[in-house]
Formats: sequence, structure tokens, C-alpha cells
Amino acid sequence: MVMRKILALILMAVSLLGAAPKKPKLVVAIVIDQFRYDYLTRYRSDYHGGFDLLLTKGARFTNARYQHFPTVTAVGHSIFLSGAMPALSGIVANTWYDREAGMQVSSVSDPETTLVGGLPGVGSSPRRMLVDTVGDELKIADDSQSRVIGISLKDRAAILPAGHMANAAYWFDSKSGKFVSSTYYFAEAPAWVKEANATRPADRYAGQTWLGHQMPQAGQLYSAIEATPYGNEIVEDFAERALAAEQLGQRGVTDLLAVSFSSNDYVGHAYGPDSPEARAISAATDELLGKFFSALDRAVGLDNVLVVLTADHGVAPVPEVNAARHMPGGRMPDGVIAKTVQDTLSKKYGKFDWITASLESVVYLNRELIAVRKLDLAEVERTAAEALRNVPHVFRVFTGAQLATGEALEDSVGRMAMNGYFPRRGADLEVLTDPYWIFGSTGTTHGLPFGYDTHVPVIFLGSGIRAGEYDNNITPNDIAPTLATILRVETPSGAVGRVLVEMFGQ
Repeated sequence: MVMRKILALILMAVSLLGAAPKKPKLVVAIVIDQFRYDYLTRYRSDYHGGFDLLLTKGARFTNARYQHFPTVTAVGHSIFLSGAMPALSGIVANTWYDREAGMQVSSVSDPETTLVGGLPGVGSSPRRMLVDTVGDELKIADDSQSRVIGISLKDRAAILPAGHMANAAYWFDSKSGKFVSSTYYFAEAPAWVKEANATRPADRYAGQTWLGHQMPQAGQLYSAIEATPYGNEIVEDFAERALAAEQLGQRGVTDLLAVSFSSNDYVGHAYGPDSPEARAISAATDELLGKFFSALDRAVGLDNVLVVLTADHGVAPVPEVNAARHMPGGRMPDGVIAKTVQDTLSKKYGKFDWITASLESVVYLNRELIAVRKLDLAEVERTAAEALRNVPHVFRVFTGAQLATGEALEDSVGRMAMNGYFPRRGADLEVLTDPYWIFGSTGTTHGLPFGYDTHVPVIFLGSGIRAGEYDNNITPNDIAPTLATILRVETPSGAVGRVLVEMFGQ
């Protein structure tokens, strides 16, 4: 109680320093996919463009950490402009097993839509996200006069930040080499999108070499460029086209452009955070952001733009690199989680197929079988969990019953698991490995509640934002309510963060 009063007094004192900034003409919300906070400090000498501007002129929060598990792309992007935990938004992972449909689904897959602008195929939409975003509230407040657009290489990274009422979300289709959307937004792509695709934006990289990685001439080119700065370049170029064609920030109302740069994630997975490639793409991203900010300045004037930048998650070191440094870590045996569960339950309850779906660290049990065998689901979960806790380098195991009833709230890790659990979509068993231990036979990954996966940048830049370094603990969930306050709109429905009033005022 005393600490709460002290915090309230501090926030009250800070709020007196300045009112919320003036409402901007354009909000530019940027996510760098898989960009750990330490990339800002570790490679600071390489930055002379966009990161340099943000670090010298922006409000930099040095201790922003996600408070959920798992730390993956869809979840981070859903939080960015909604402020909602997965327990509220329903976006619990990149993919999960849909018990009602009896199949694995992605966070944005939508069989009721089809692709627009590329080859025929099933489309994507934000329908699986159960909360709204800053962009939705912005459009509600001004009767949809504002324009909201999301852009990325990945569908989930374009769709989830933009929200339900977005005018459009565009992502790169590695099959056709074009930017596509879905019939959720419109039946036919706008003329400017067709013109952009007609230039074959990715084809210019055929045969080019980046750090010794040569791009193929054809065939696999479109997927190959994703793990190079070239993927970010085509996203930035498309964002500039959207800025001009849609007249964003130039129509007398506030618009919102959400851009996610995914190539950093592809590079990080393939080569790891300590690689020359990770450093090189960080420097290339700095240069690209500088180009983008210059375009914003020419079109709208940076004084009229509010920029917010974050990342959706961090990344673990490559285990072999850690081993050479005498650091902990390693690779979990392939299939060890599913095998342990299946063997344990077969031994105790009989040889049946006890698993409906297993996605590395999460297991969906065969509930129909459990019901037919007249077993108690919670007991079956506990039996499997006890066996999993004996697997080397398993740190924690949470059962669905624990997460659904609040039994997991014993410490910060349990709270993060609770924040990430949505009962209708959550698994029956969730397994967390020891720090630096990962699933996968090559490269590296992310998803755990440890600092290297949760610690990300949060930077605001714009008129009325007090530049400087802020070392207090915050969470990326704070971004959405802060933007809502600046835009004078309702806070998104699921937002659980606070308003970052300490940076208000010049």
C-alpha cells in the first residue's frame, strides 16, 4: 500500500511537468521484428541514421520488458497497439490448435477470406483478435475519416497492429513476389498497389550478394531475400508509396501507419544475435529508417508526426556460441516433450494416442479420449507434468488447470504464463526450458520469459515528447494507452498498461 501511494505521488508530480503532446497529423508505429534492446547500445557506433535520430531526439525507455509467455511475433504485434495481454486478446501464439475446428490455425488465418493481389489462396484477417487497437479507436472517434494501414513482410505483423477497422493491411507473398491483402479489406487492390507490384520490387535483388550470401536468380529469390536487408528495403519502399498514394497525414485528420520490419527476425533465427549478419542488418535498418524519416519529413513534416518504435521480442544466443563462451545453454532433443507425455500416459492409462497436437513446448491432450476413458483431465495433466519436470533442462511445466484457476500465480514467471493463457485456445501443458536452452537443431529462436527474449526498445519521437533516457521499468503494453491519451481517443478495450506521462512536455 505504501509503495502504491509513493508511485501515485511520483506519477502525479511527473504529470505536472507537461500536458499530453498536441495531436499529430500522422502516427507512425514501427516494430523491428526480433530486435533486442542491447542492439541499440551494442552497435551504437554504427548508427548514423534513423536509430541515431531516435536515440538523440526521442524519449528512450531503457527497461521495457514484456510480461507474458510466449514471447513470439504474433503476440508482440497484437500487444503493440492494443495494450492487451494474450489472456484478453486471444492471440496466444503464432499458431495454435483450434479444438473446435480440429486443426492447427494461425493467429490471422481466415478461411472466409481470399488473397487479393497475388496468386489465388486463403486470405488473412484480424478476426481471431478479440480486442481492438488504437487505430480502431481513432476511426471510431472520427467516424472513420482517419486512415489506418499496416505493412510488413508477414501477414500477422501487418494485420494485428492495424486492427479490425483498418483500411488495409499489406504483406509480402513469397510465392508471387507481390504485396498482397485479403478480401477482409476489399475485393480488389487499389491502383497504386497494382502499380507497385508491376515494378516487381524484389526482382532487382536477383544475383546480388549480402555478406557472402548470394541471392538466387529466380525460383527461391522471394523467400531468400527475407533473411537479408533487402526484405526490409521492399517494405520501406512500399510504405513510402502508401504514404504518398493515401495522402497519410495530409488530409486534415490524424492517420496511422503501422510498419513492421521482419527481415531482422529471419536473420536472427538463421545466424544468431552475435553474428556479423545481426550487426550488419541492424546498421542497415538504421540507414533505412533514416530514409523513411526523410520521406515522412518531406510529405508531412516530422514536427507533425509522432513516431513510436519497439520490437515484438528478443532472441536467445546460438547454443554453440554460448558453449564456446562457457555460458549455459544447449538444444533440447527433438520430440522429447511429446514423447515423454505419450510414453508416460500410455504406461499409466493404456497405449492410446494421448496427444492431439504438439507444438514444441506446448501439448494439446486428446480430450475426447480422456472423456471416453472416464479420466479426470486435471489428473491426466498432472501426471504428464510430473514426468516432464524430470526431463533435463525443463525449468517449469504449467498445466491448463493451473493456469485456468490461477494456481500459477506464485512468482513472476507464473504470472507471465497466466498473462499468456487464454482458456479456449491455450494448451493443456506448457513447458518452459532453462535459460539459453532452445528447441531446434539449427540457428536459434525465442519465446521464453527471460531477459534476452523480453527486453526490447520503446522509443517515442515527436512534438511535445521530452527527449531523454528513462530508466524506470515499463512494458510495451504501455504504448497503446499512451497513444490513446495523445490522440484524445478511448483507450483500447483490453489495454492493461499505463500512460507514460513522464515523457510529456518539452
